[in-house]
This record gives sequence, structure tokens and C-alpha cells, in this order.
Amino acid sequence: MDMLKRVPIREQEPIERIHNFDEVCFGYTSDEAVMEAQRCLQCKNAPCVKGCPVGVKIPEFIQLIKEKKFKESYFKILETNLLPAICGRVCPQETQCEQNCVRGIKGEPIAIGKLERFVADWFRQNCKFEFSKPQPNGRKVAIIGSGPAGLSCASSLAKMGYEVTVFEAFHKLGGVLYYGIPEFRLPKEVVEWEIENLKKMGVEFKTNMIFGKTFELEDLKQEGFDAVFISSGAGLPNFLNIEGEFLNGIYSANEFLTRINLMKAYKFPEYDTPIKLGKKVGVIGGGNVAMDAARVARRLGSEVYILYRRTETEMPARKEEIVHAKEEGIKIVELVSPVRFIGDDSGHVRAIELVKMMLSKEDSSGRRSVKPIDGSNFVFEADNFIVAIGQSPNPLIKKAVPDLELNPNGSIKVDETLMTNIEGVFAGGDIVTGAATVILAMGMGKKAAESIDRYLNAKKA
Repeated sequence: MDMLKRVPIREQEPIERIHNFDEVCFGYTSDEAVMEAQRCLQCKNAPCVKGCPVGVKIPEFIQLIKEKKFKESYFKILETNLLPAICGRVCPQETQCEQNCVRGIKGEPIAIGKLERFVADWFRQNCKFEFSKPQPNGRKVAIIGSGPAGLSCASSLAKMGYEVTVFEAFHKLGGVLYYGIPEFRLPKEVVEWEIENLKKMGVEFKTNMIFGKTFELEDLKQEGFDAVFISSGAGLPNFLNIEGEFLNGIYSANEFLTRINLMKAYKFPEYDTPIKLGKKVGVIGGGNVAMDAARVARRLGSEVYILYRRTETEMPARKEEIVHAKEEGIKIVELVSPVRFIGDDSGHVRAIELVKMMLSKEDSSGRRSVKPIDGSNFVFEADNFIVAIGQSPNPLIKKAVPDLELNPNGSIKVDETLMTNIEGVFAGGDIVTGAATVILAMGMGKKAAESIDRYLNAKKA
């Protein structure tokens, strides 16, 4: 065995997977996971842990895999992260824990994410989740939103003995984990299993509950909730604000993925919510959401082009997702920026006018900025376009709580403890940071739980 190279992971062949929504990655077998675990150097200072937003005890859980103690490994992860089956699939480990892996200095870093996924999947398939409930402390906390921040906060508070109720606007739980990430990257049964475990921990969930519409902050106070955590995410899609943007045949990635994931639009005629795409589709953007939208469109039978204003090197999407997209026949058109959409006589989009861009110096974020090349405009024809240029914080929250202080970008303003300007009301996740990663949102949920616990203990004293 070459200790410098990862144990390869098996995947669906591209020619097969573009015709289904089954998970692309098959995951490690027990033998493969043990072999990969043997590559870990068990570093004393564990730089990998420092790269994890929730501080998973990485060397310890990998050592347990090496010893074939898979159940014990699962519970070791659970000490800091209650959603390993999800995180093992969608977290950008390559820029976090794996980026800090010492093995990666002279070879390939340990496949930490794939090992985390293996442990969670093994436990899900072989064991029953059990939880010893702590003594109730008599306090109630309301959580608004069942995305990664809300679920993380709920699990942490449940471990402390709090009575926790999660309010979700949709009819399905999981937030962006459910409606935003396609089945082939994160199976819904995995999300549902993780949430069932939370229910076993005593967390109550209420669906179809829209904050500011079906219930108010005052209602929560009257029901005896001692604190509130707002984690309603970044559900407002950003728009290009260019001519023709409201022509038929143009989707925001948010709407497109929600209809696919939540309303099963790809299962027609089994479900009455079809999305009909033409032969050729253009996806505008270069992040993970753009990749998800492009790969879904490919599975719906379209020829797909990603239109991005920088080059592939600057794309914020995970490299794994870019590789998978290209394997599936998706083409990337670099250094182009939208100018206007062009429609036909019936009001349906038929093309987009693009301008060629050129890279210049790095901007304040460390990425190279771009500027248009005069006179380089050209027309790109397609039957549909999907706009995936990011999301903004949920705007309904301000209407629900007019006194709530916001930042200029619409996110909720919080202090270092994640408390808002309203006493006892905390916030975290994408509603505070803007669209970010699952694991960062979870880290904020965990921090909020600790802050809520300190706040209520101090108040009681």
C-alpha cells in the first residue's frame, strides 16, 4: 500500500449517473476505510482539528476506525458533531481539516470527509441510535429554521437538558439540506435519519410554521420560551438586474433546486410539478449552487453550459463538484459576464448577450478582479437560463420583528455571543453570515447554544 496516496473511492460512471439522481459516490467499504485510516499519522497537535469549525476529534475517530471499532468511532464524532452523515458528504474538507493534514505535505491528505461519512453510514445501516436524556432543566428554547444552524443548536441544547422546539416554514425538515442540495449529492433519507435522531433526543419539530405569519415573537414569549434562536437562512436569491431578466424560461437557482428537491419536479408525471427545460441550458455562476443546478439540468436531458466571469481556477465551487460536472459533459465558458437577456415574440428567453472579461489584480478578498473588454460583446443562444449568483438573508424576519437591527446587507446584527439587539433573541447561520457552508452554520448553532445556556444561567442567578 502506498501511504502517500489515498485509497480510491468508487463512484457511478458519468455515462450512467447523468440518467439518474442516485448518489454519485458509493463511499468506502469497511476494508477500504481501515486501509485509509492506517495512513493517519496521529499527530499530537492535530492541526486537522484546528481546521474544523466544530472541532471534531479527528485523530481519535480515525484511530477507532483503524481498530475496526466503527460504533465507538461514530460516538466519538458525535461528541462535537451530531450530523456526520451530512457533513461527510457536503462539507468542503479540502479547504478545512484536510487542508491542514500533515500527511498532505508530502502526499495526499487523509480522506477525513470520506471516513466521517463511512462511520455514519455504517452506524445507520448496522445500529440503532440511542440517547440517554439528561435531567430536564425546566427551560424552553425556540429555534426558527431547521437548517444546519438550527439542527446543531437544537442538538447541543438537548444535551444540556433544555426543552427544544424547532419551527420550520416548509412541510419538510432540513432547510437547505433538504431543498437546496440535490439527491445525488446528499440523499434525503440521510437528512431524514439525522433528524429522526434529534427527535429521539427529545427535540420537537413543527412544520408549516412561518415566522411573522403563522406565529410571532410575542407568541413564543407567551408560550413560555425563555430564549429564541433565529436560523432562517439565506433564502432570497440574488438577481442580475439586467434587461430581460423576467422573461419566461429563466430560473433562479433557488427556485429551480427547491422545485427539484422539495417538490420532486424531476419525477414527472408521478409529481404534478414538472420543470421543462429545452435542449440547451446556460447556468450563470461558479459556486456550489451553480454546479448543483448545472448537474441537475444535465440529468433532465439538457446540454449544459456554465457561464462564469472568472476562470475555472477562481471558481468558489468545490473542486470535486467541478470535476464531476465536467465528467458529466457540462462545459464551462470562462471570462464572460451577462449584459442582457434576449427574448422571442412569445416572451420566452432565447439568448443572452455576454461581454468577455479579463482578469486583473487580486481584490481585497484575495481573488483576482475582472473587467470587461470593450467591444467584445456576443450573443449566446440557449432555451433556458439558471441564475446562480448567490443568496441573501431571509427578508421576512425584519417584517416579523421590526425592532430587530440588521446590517447593511440585510443580515441580522449580533454581538460576540450571537445575541441580537433584542434580549434573549439570538441568531446564527446564513441569516447572519450570508450564504456560507453547512459546517460553518453548524459551528454557529453550537456557539449559540453555549451562549444561550450562559445567558439563561446568568439570568437565573
